[in-house]
Amino acid sequence: MTSRMHTPHTTCPSCHEEVFLDELVGGRCPLCGYSLDDEDGTCGEYEETIERSDLGWMIFQYYVFKRFCGEGATPLHVMRILARYEEVCQCNPLEAEKMQFSLEVPMRRLERLLPKRCEKCGRIFLRGGKAVIAGDLASPDYKRYHICPSC
Repeated sequence: MTSRMHTPHTTCPSCHEEVFLDELVGGRCPLCGYSLDDEDGTCGEYEETIERSDLGWMIFQYYVFKRFCGEGATPLHVMRILARYEEVCQCNPLEAEKMQFSLEVPMRRLERLLPKRCEKCGRIFLRGGKAVIAGDLASPDYKRYHICPSC
């Protein structure tokens, strides 16, 4: 193996990574695409930076999204819940911990076959209806219940 210590290199002003000049692709950084030949020092492409404070929120959104979509909830409804949660967090963080949600999800195979009791009217039904998961975002558990077709 040869050492690359004496190979000409520079630091990319965009991504702040050390880049060897023989690795440049068309005069651009191979990691971010920033042109190292520009004299004005501005990047030709739109560059969006993610701050560290956003990283925790993105991880939270990913796990909530994954959890509810794994249950069969529609992505649009999950994103609405996350947007509402973000609004509540900005207004009143204490109230955000108690925020309630309910999502309509598809029934599991066994649920379709077994008799179910309607949460609203108490009737027992076999076919139709819908399954709903509800709870608050602070607790790890949520309640799963059914609603009959007439309700």
